[in-house]
Amino acid sequence: MVYLFGLFVLLSFTPTHASAAEGDLFVIAQVSDQTVTSGVSSREPVAGVKISVFDSAGSLVGEGISDSNGEVKILVPARATYSVKLDTSTLPNDLTLLTGTTDSFTIAEETFTTQTKRVSFFIGDSGVSNTTLVEKISQRAADGVRLGLIIALCSVGLSLVFGTTGLTNFAHGEMITFGGLMAFLLNVTLGIPLLLAAPVVIALGGAFGLAFNWLIFARLRKRGIGLVSQMVVSVGLSIMLRNMFLFQFKGRTRPLDDFSLQQGMQIGPIRITPRDLTTGIISLVLLVTVALVLQRSRTGKAVRAVSDNPNLASATGIDTQRIIQIVWCAGGALAALGGIFRGLDEQVGFQMGSGLLFLMFAGITLGGLGSAFGALVGGFLVGVMVEMASLVVPSELKNAPALLILILVLVLRPQGILGTRQRVG
Repeated sequence: MVYLFGLFVLLSFTPTHASAAEGDLFVIAQVSDQTVTSGVSSREPVAGVKISVFDSAGSLVGEGISDSNGEVKILVPARATYSVKLDTSTLPNDLTLLTGTTDSFTIAEETFTTQTKRVSFFIGDSGVSNTTLVEKISQRAADGVRLGLIIALCSVGLSLVFGTTGLTNFAHGEMITFGGLMAFLLNVTLGIPLLLAAPVVIALGGAFGLAFNWLIFARLRKRGIGLVSQMVVSVGLSIMLRNMFLFQFKGRTRPLDDFSLQQGMQIGPIRITPRDLTTGIISLVLLVTVALVLQRSRTGKAVRAVSDNPNLASATGIDTQRIIQIVWCAGGALAALGGIFRGLDEQVGFQMGSGLLFLMFAGITLGGLGSAFGALVGGFLVGVMVEMASLVVPSELKNAPALLILILVLVLRPQGILGTRQRVG
């Protein structure tokens, strides 16, 4: 089974130029009315806008009018260089192109690697809305809760692997990326609805975690390789996978087809899309479920026992190797689901998981190294702190306060919030 899975991964990540050459080719343009509220953008589709596509010689290839979803789908004859232009005279009277944006895009031939190529135009009346301090804080808190739930969801496997094996897995971010890229492959490239593709992606994520353990780390443990050496292997594995993803996916980010453009709902002072609200609820339900499983089920109690003391757990009859396999499988599945949610939130890219890695480390350190409950609490708090920090620091630096807290926790309370002190010596 593992070899079949490896073959599937190999086939999935080989270049797709040949398969994309079969069938019609399209340029899809999206027109969105974007409003930025305290640094958070909300987008609504704009209908009735004319979009035209020209070839490199300036000849018209096709044109269309944006529909109720703000989209125009234009058939093109071949992979080539095209210019996509928005007719500003067809914009609604109260809207113009946002400052710094353009009314035309050039699609280079070498970037036309799939059967569809997407471009986005952003318009609005001013681009920024005036909000009160209470509204800014409320919006940031809501965004922080959503980010914290995703970080916590992704961190559980990382924390449990550390607790059961002692391994600091730097390749865990690539497990998240794997989930996002598999979702893109199934949803965008193969056209499978995301609701049907998601269970397949989660299963593949679990198999990916098992493959990590069975092919690499279980063999290293069996040979008595030290934890520092295993950590170095995980770093090398992370670099290798990231470059494989870059080779296949290239350096740009792309949206998933489903739920990529939705109107925000106003809930009190908070504006949120149905997609983000749904992913937040699902993440919360799953985290509560994981907590209950760890607390009450036989397997969950065995996982906590192995995390607390592997040797003692083994002496009491617990199959520690089986528990480690379960942890790797569950961690990979949750990471893949986190990759789907992150892809819906921030689009899919080759380093989407590595961008969350140090936030996950900050979360599990804050909550307590090796503690599943610590990962839940710490990841949630880190997400909230990251978004709230953008109220006082530039958005480019919003991760810095979380990493500063990581340093302070290591200095002042190394065991974290839910960790316990251990006597050394």
